[in-house]
Amino acid sequence: MSSSGSFLQEAVFSDSVCVCSSILDVILAQIVCVGNPASVCDVWTRPPVSAALDLRTGCVQDARRATVRQVRWLDWHKKVLLAYEPSEPVRVSHQEPNVQLNASHSNGSYITIQRVGSEDEGCYSCIFDVFPRGPLEGATCVSVTGKVSLQGNRTALSGRPVTLSCEYSLPEKVHQVLWRKTAEQGDTSTVASYTKRGHHNIEERYRRRFSLSRTLDDTQLTIQAVSTQDEACYTCEFHAYPDGTKSGSACLSVYVLPNPEVSHVTSSSGVSEANCTARSRPPAEITWDIPGENRTLGPPVSSAYDQGDGTTVVTSTLLLQSAIKDLSVTCVSDVKAVVSPAVMKVQWSSEPDQSRATKSSFHPLHSKQN
Repeated sequence: MSSSGSFLQEAVFSDSVCVCSSILDVILAQIVCVGNPASVCDVWTRPPVSAALDLRTGCVQDARRATVRQVRWLDWHKKVLLAYEPSEPVRVSHQEPNVQLNASHSNGSYITIQRVGSEDEGCYSCIFDVFPRGPLEGATCVSVTGKVSLQGNRTALSGRPVTLSCEYSLPEKVHQVLWRKTAEQGDTSTVASYTKRGHHNIEERYRRRFSLSRTLDDTQLTIQAVSTQDEACYTCEFHAYPDGTKSGSACLSVYVLPNPEVSHVTSSSGVSEANCTARSRPPAEITWDIPGENRTLGPPVSSAYDQGDGTTVVTSTLLLQSAIKDLSVTCVSDVKAVVSPAVMKVQWSSEPDQSRATKSSFHPLHSKQN
């Protein structure tokens, strides 16, 4: 076994050498045949090529005692992909549009097949027309598998819809699409599935808010009115033949916007206590904005209370001297990297009937979709 995961097989006959190499992305498969000009070198690459990648393959023969007149590359239908004379410069007599000659010299040939698809699966032959010995032939066999593509981890705001998308590059091989949910505790459950025969199923516990597209190539799982219970990692599985099961996972994070409330009370001694409370997920960071001369009596004191539903209530208390009239204090509640600050203002004057609390408007930013 070679270090690249391919295998090497040798057969000894006489004194000429044919080496066929297949370089697939970072995969190298190689087999050496020594001797008989009519012998065929067969190699199966492991792991197989992913669809949409470029396939680079090469063939080398020992031409120390012979002259190469022509090199030909054929697919498994025996269709000529490339034919040329290895002269200086190379003279090409036939070339398919998706085939590129990477390198050619007296005893070697390397080509690239661009944009590999399922139709490119099969065995490829490289034939050296050698004078005076005749043709030397080698073959490399390619298995093409699909690639799973996801949008990546997602962030959603509680109460709003979110769609998770997953794509397989060879949909013609897919017989079933299945979505699974893995909670933070590690419990995994099946959410929904769709088959090539049109069977569409969503598990009963998810039917109220979950929906699944009736597609096999680009499958979409939509959650209406997302809640904190939906925070988990979701896996899309493509059951393909003969590729087997191909899957990809993306994690969903659910955030709850803060809805801060502000209250205050002024004692007879002229000390005002301002309280700012915000319930959110993740916990909000509360700061205070006090314009003008600092009238605070020490730093604010914060406390946090887990609500048991994934949210946290944070309360910040600030003591101020309210000796001046119309003192204005702003409470800023911010969930980092999720929304813009949710701003609350509390205003009061030294006259009790003039005290009031006001809430300024706030606008959430678009949730991050990692």
